[in-house]
Amino acid sequence: MDAKGLINVLTLFIIIDFILMSQSVYPIYDICNLHTDTVLQDLISIERFEGYLSKNPHLQGVHTHTFYHVVYFEKGSGKHTIDFNTFPVEKGMFYVMKPGQVHSWDFESAVDGVVINFAPLFFDKLLLHSSLLEQLPIFLGDTAQQVLHCTPTEQKQFEAALTIILAEKEKQDELSYLTIANTLLQLFLFASRSLTQNNSTPQKEHPHYAGFKRFEQLLEVHFKTLKLPKAYAEQLFISPQQLNTVCKSITGLSAGALIRNRILLEAKRLLVNFDMQINEIAFELDFSDASNFNKFFKKHTATTPEQFRNKYHTSA
Repeated sequence: MDAKGLINVLTLFIIIDFILMSQSVYPIYDICNLHTDTVLQDLISIERFEGYLSKNPHLQGVHTHTFYHVVYFEKGSGKHTIDFNTFPVEKGMFYVMKPGQVHSWDFESAVDGVVINFAPLFFDKLLLHSSLLEQLPIFLGDTAQQVLHCTPTEQKQFEAALTIILAEKEKQDELSYLTIANTLLQLFLFASRSLTQNNSTPQKEHPHYAGFKRFEQLLEVHFKTLKLPKAYAEQLFISPQQLNTVCKSITGLSAGALIRNRILLEAKRLLVNFDMQINEIAFELDFSDASNFNKFFKKHTATTPEQFRNKYHTSA
């Protein structure tokens, strides 16, 4: 075989290897992987939901993405699931999702609205810190706080803001992106104010808020390997009892419960990756073996990992 033939064979093996690797995880999408209208160097896409869905029908199945995802429904019905919590789809529903969350749709009628996807770097590119988002109630707390069912008055506010965003996307002049970013922040502020008035979202004024946020940040980094409150308390230079006080004052749950919930959420996300074996998931989550992982999962969910997976595999 000559050099050219060898290169062709090696290239073929690389392609096959890439395909196999791509199949080994459940769908994870980046903005540039989707059939959508992107602007500002593929950092944001804005379009009508009906057209977006028709170009990306595969998105109705369970998947995740690397970007922030924002949707406002102007019509339609069905169900929407975020991190295994299900919400009704209806006119006036607004929701946001953070990178890494798992979701799917199950529509029962024709839907339309506006969908906006943006990379974490979108605001940074415009010299606005993306960390701003993590200060807003709609991006804090559990998934229930990421979904808003707008009142008729709120619907008018949201639709007016989204009309501006759609119009600025078409202009694409030097001020368009700043206007889009500013109007997006207005939307998030509208939603956050509504949630703050109607729900018990964590407040920055709470005396334990800063300590809780530090714990949350540590948990997100170390939940696979640090499974006891004591380990986090040591890094925060407080006692486990003090850590429990902080967590309960903000969420009503102990530090141990929050750690378990984060592990369980990741386990569920991995279980809908139908190509991963149970023992691989156990290893990924730093369990000594699949048996211990199975016992942990069943104890806290009343179902085995296999039963949980089959429920989603059947509906996929």
